Amino acid sequence: MNYQDAIDYIHNTHKFGMKLGLDNIKRLLMHMGNPQSNLKFIHVAGTNGKGSICAFINSILFEAGFKVGLYTSPYLEEFEERMRINNQNIPKDKLIYYVEYIKPIIEKLVVEGYNHPTEFEIITAIAFKYFCDENVDFVVLEVGLGGRFDATNVIDSSLVSVITTIDYDHMDKLGDTLEKIAFEKAGIIKENGTVVSFYQKDEALKVIEEVSRFKNASLSVMDINDVKIKESNSNHQVFDYKNYKNLKISIIGKHQIYNASLAVMAVEKLIQYGINISEDVIKRGLINAKWPGRIEVISKLPLIVIDGAHNPQGMAALKEALNLFTYNRLILVIGMLKDKDTDSMLKLIVPEADLIITTKPISDRAYTAEELSQKIAYDDVLHFENIDDAINEALKSAGKNDLILFCGSLYMIGNVRMYLKNVIK
Repeated sequence: MNYQDAIDYIHNTHKFGMKLGLDNIKRLLMHMGNPQSNLKFIHVAGTNGKGSICAFINSILFEAGFKVGLYTSPYLEEFEERMRINNQNIPKDKLIYYVEYIKPIIEKLVVEGYNHPTEFEIITAIAFKYFCDENVDFVVLEVGLGGRFDATNVIDSSLVSVITTIDYDHMDKLGDTLEKIAFEKAGIIKENGTVVSFYQKDEALKVIEEVSRFKNASLSVMDINDVKIKESNSNHQVFDYKNYKNLKISIIGKHQIYNASLAVMAVEKLIQYGINISEDVIKRGLINAKWPGRIEVISKLPLIVIDGAHNPQGMAALKEALNLFTYNRLILVIGMLKDKDTDSMLKLIVPEADLIITTKPISDRAYTAEELSQKIAYDDVLHFENIDDAINEALKSAGKNDLILFCGSLYMIGNVRMYLKNVIK
């Protein structure tokens, strides 16, 4: 098996769909020796901010000298981004090894009459095995979808369960009210566990509190008043959190200050396990944290920003962050998936734009560029089905003082990022 064979094997399991539930992943991991049982997890669920918070926690633990596994999804440019150790993607030869290892196990399960594992279950199982074999100190583990029945929730315990902001997304699978969505996210809370949560709307917070009480888990909710923003611009942000003064991050957008604060709160909880992390280490971890594709400045001349906002809450944060930039016209290049709250997002971002270009993300769930342009319903919307063509049109149309913004779907942003790195010098 070569690298492409391994990638094709994983992606071809997409045809088995997305099935929420833990029976498959439990059975698969049991045949692999339950590698997850030998790992220590910081488990992160929520609607927005999961990846950024994982990046902050990962960076702090790395700066503290620990060997840290990081599991996130989806990837932007390379599949191997999904599982990293000490900020290094899993090597391609290792990925091939683990696909060759897991393939006969899956074949045996299917012969025995069990369901074929889904793509996400297979990737999660490979990650656990890789992290276990490499003897990492901690795994920062991002939930894929929801929490309660997500494959990552096969773990029996976590050092800390982190719940980020909760909003409307994936309502076809998680429910059509904040209470139902919060219940699914709160499913990662463990018996007698430790939980930290973002401040939430009352109906979501009530559910998190109820689940925590039922599980006899200790819940701490971040107080927004503990955060004092001192500086916020398009290069960096400075803030105080509780007794931590002049914390600095290079990931921009005011919402990232609160994400960073929740990450610090989660790291503080590790003290109960005898893991002491100094303020200096926390500061280094925060400033060195990187999370591509989230209000990321790709170029300053011309000014180009990419962001993976794909729900109303994320789009609202992006809209607010536009105030950090100085520009003449806003050229908006946007692509979206059909199973998202498209109308709400378009209502937020479209009025900000002077020129709109639609394109099609790399997903079978995506609107075509023409379909999306019709939803926007402006006479002068341009549409290009090919992402590269949309990028080139935006670059051609931009004046030296304009801002080109790419947003709407993570399934578009990775392609944009790769292309721009080759054409912007």
